[in-house]
Amino acid sequence: MHADNRRGILAMSLAMAFFIANDALVKQVSATLPGFQLILIRGLMATGLIAIMAQAMGHLKNWRLMLNRMLWVRGVIDAVASMTFLTALFHLPLGNATAINLASPLFITAFAIYYFKERVTFQRGAFILLGFSGVLMVVQPASDGFNVYGVICVVATLLHAARDTLTRVISLRIPVLLITLSTAVAVSIGSGLATLTQTWAPVTDANLLMLFGASVFLSLAYYFLIVAMRSGEMSLVAPFRYSGLLFALLIGYLVWEELPNLMAWTGILLLVVSGLMILREEHLKVSS
Repeated sequence: MHADNRRGILAMSLAMAFFIANDALVKQVSATLPGFQLILIRGLMATGLIAIMAQAMGHLKNWRLMLNRMLWVRGVIDAVASMTFLTALFHLPLGNATAINLASPLFITAFAIYYFKERVTFQRGAFILLGFSGVLMVVQPASDGFNVYGVICVVATLLHAARDTLTRVISLRIPVLLITLSTAVAVSIGSGLATLTQTWAPVTDANLLMLFGASVFLSLAYYFLIVAMRSGEMSLVAPFRYSGLLFALLIGYLVWEELPNLMAWTGILLLVVSGLMILREEHLKVSS
């Protein structure tokens, strides 16, 4: 295997592991702190860390690039998506929330068809429907154990897909870290405003330590995701995004003894299969 491919696979796997570690710590803190308060604290910490990374890489000298209007439109959508997803995560098993969020590529494909008029083959259409079926089986809207937060998680996934679709119209001159920094700032501002609707709770040293750890994991996840996106063949690297589901299921079981039921397991399988088949079809199209 080419060295770039190995680096890309390792970076993607590390990014997913760090994203899930961040989610797990935030979910743990949500037991003692109001959601928007902890999102604000983590957002401020992440903003500081990402700003340090951007400064170290020499990007902050081009801070005027952050005045781009579309950058902040994307940042606002990302902020709403992040707060919506974390709100759902606080009330869902980690594995289920992660599985639903992995449907984002399916929604991105649907948006590309609608907004960018991309042509879709019969096979891709079938894979999209298969993936949506998987989402429904994870959410289980007709079951006795239905959790409305599953629907909220689907809304968050739609917003994440809208964010990623909008990324296509942002100038390539703007470094990824500046885009990430704008997102962290938007999340901090949005959650700060949202805290006005909640009563603040005392923050313990343990809370601060876990949220700082979450912000470190989040910053590392963004960094390794950038490395992954710029290394190796995308058709080979991208499927390792699904490694995040394995990490989520493992941490969910070890920390909270959470296990999906049989229908959710089936939905997770359909999600992974449909996503991988869409990636495979894209690879074959590019190869031909």
